[in-house]
Amino acid sequence: MDTSEPTTGRPVFYTVREAARIVRVDPSTLYRAIREDAFPAVRVRYRYVIPAAALDRLVSEAAESGGCVDPARIVAERRAAREVARLSGGAAW
Repeated sequence: MDTSEPTTGRPVFYTVREAARIVRVDPSTLYRAIREDAFPAVRVRYRYVIPAAALDRLVSEAAESGGCVDPARIVAERRAAREVARLSGGAAW
């Protein structure tokens, strides 16, 4: 099964090991951050995968700001947006 985007050939999701290699941390560090809700991930049964879009956002924020990027803040914003959508009946803003 091909899990890449049809136009770019890039993966839509990365494994934790692949994402850890991209952000230059040990996979165990990334697993710990995921379990603490400090890094965006999707759980598929017993595995975690990292959306390429989330990784792209982290990289672009780091490049734009030139400083430290906090993945936990991104996760919190995403969680808050889901909660707002849930409370407002799923209406998009």
